[in-house]
Amino acid sequence: MKGIAVGLSSNSEEILKRLKKTEFIDEIYTASSTFKEKIEENRIPLIKPKKFFKEKWKNLDLIIFIGSIGASIRLINPFLTSKDQDPGVIVIDNKCSKIVPLIGLHQSNTQNIAFQISNLFGGQIIKTSNSNDQKFLDLDSFGNNWGWKKSGKIEKWSKLVIKQAKNEKIFCKQLSGNTLWKTSEAAEIINQLHEKETVKSDSTFHVSIFENHETTWHPPVLWIGIGCERNTSKEFIANSLNHFLELENLSHYSIAGFATIDIKKNEKGIVELAEENNWPIKFFTKENLSKEIVPNPSIIVQKEIGTPSVAEASCLLAAGKESKLLKEKIVFKDKDFSTSKSGAVTFAVAESKNQYYPTNGEIHIIGSGPGDTSFLTNDSRKALARCTVWVGYKMYLDLIKPLKRSDQVLIESKLTQEKERCCKAIKLAEEGIKVALISSGESGFYGMAGLLLELLQKIQKRYRPYFEVHPGISSVQLAAALSGAPLMNDFCSISLSDKLTPWSLIEKRIEGALIGDFVIALFNPQSIERNWQLKSAIDLCLKSRPKDTPVLIARQVGREKQSKKFFTLNKIPFKAIDMLSIIIIGNSQTTLKDEIFLTPRGYLQN
Repeated sequence: MKGIAVGLSSNSEEILKRLKKTEFIDEIYTASSTFKEKIEENRIPLIKPKKFFKEKWKNLDLIIFIGSIGASIRLINPFLTSKDQDPGVIVIDNKCSKIVPLIGLHQSNTQNIAFQISNLFGGQIIKTSNSNDQKFLDLDSFGNNWGWKKSGKIEKWSKLVIKQAKNEKIFCKQLSGNTLWKTSEAAEIINQLHEKETVKSDSTFHVSIFENHETTWHPPVLWIGIGCERNTSKEFIANSLNHFLELENLSHYSIAGFATIDIKKNEKGIVELAEENNWPIKFFTKENLSKEIVPNPSIIVQKEIGTPSVAEASCLLAAGKESKLLKEKIVFKDKDFSTSKSGAVTFAVAESKNQYYPTNGEIHIIGSGPGDTSFLTNDSRKALARCTVWVGYKMYLDLIKPLKRSDQVLIESKLTQEKERCCKAIKLAEEGIKVALISSGESGFYGMAGLLLELLQKIQKRYRPYFEVHPGISSVQLAAALSGAPLMNDFCSISLSDKLTPWSLIEKRIEGALIGDFVIALFNPQSIERNWQLKSAIDLCLKSRPKDTPVLIARQVGREKQSKKFFTLNKIPFKAIDMLSIIIIGNSQTTLKDEIFLTPRGYLQN
């Protein structure tokens, strides 16, 4: 995506610089009518907007103006053509308090970007479309969020959107692809059709692999099995593929990738065509291909390369379990086309139950803070706005649910299903969907980040979805802030859960912290099943630290029933402590005076 930001006044420099750090904006400029000296000092290029847009308009996907709506409209008005061709336009005021998605709310995903900017900068988004006011599904853009590509005339999509705005019935016939979108609040008013049901075409959109509808979203579920003579040209393979798809009325947009035998890894025509279209290639050994049962095994192929099938077997293997062979192999030779390009190529196609579009998918591992959404960082809010699906433990999702839009979907799970949550997030991202994986507190502190990244390491880098870890405020940070500043000097955190770490190792860590005179924060202190570890840890501390060492016990921090209480090391109320508690044990310098829990840094000693 090519995005630019243009400041319309001399007060826009800081906002421009912040926008330049986002993934939306490639270049920043200031209109030449602003104070030239100040702008040149900051090295932000000056442009004459009308001249600039006359030259660059067709190559832009997004324009963000910092300034007034009126001035922005006057600048872009001469260049506007149609919503399927114009770049998205967003206007932000000089204080970044108001964000207005102006043009391209559907085609350029402008509205979702505006939501992300709103959450990142803390500004208010001014929503103007019917889909927001009435919680409508953005029929002509929502499929982008699910890894789909769209076909059909813009006029037909526009009529469909207008019908929805008039509260007329809208129908969907989905034959392929992920159906999770149907569980969103915005999708509830869409009437779902079974395969053999029909209604007026101007009231219906489709989700399918076929090219025979005017308004269709195409999920990437088709695996093209391919075999060819050595050195068959890319042009010949492309022409043959086009003809093959036309014969079966299949859409290019539904291709998930190519599949073939591993001896074709250096087949230039196949590799170049795949790279040109951003299609992955799955390569299989002759041993694995030989195990696949196919309708058209070949004795000749068996003799030549050691397997009776390449095209049919490879597309079935790539498509995975519960796949079906849509079209048996067809061979194309140079005589089939009036072209000087020579060669021969074989195609077969299988439909997978699951989509595959990892280069479009994303996983955002989000530390949601200790509880209240006020402790959620702007960076995390931006990521939540970007993601279509949120995956997490139900209690954590409930805490951030007020931030969810009607087109977003929650996938809830139980407390002990960490691996299942991570695997689900990866699977969805591989399908081309942007996913938020939610941890409470900071995801890198005993959270989901580590497990997710371990699992991602098992996937080849070139097939790995994009991922990003968004830091959060940990419960220990909030507990410390509520009590004073006990973590001002060196400290450590130790989890007392021995489900994943042997107790003998936990004891060594506690002993090391005591020897080093660290302030100690204890996570996961006690549960019904683990009812002796905390007592053992405190007894260990009492061997090295005075009985009157101050201790904080904070519970439900950042939540409605938040509490903090101070004790000494020898008077800890074990029965009052559970998994919702965080414990901070002071070191030799830590003091508790007038309810201020403090570990001095040493400034007053100098």
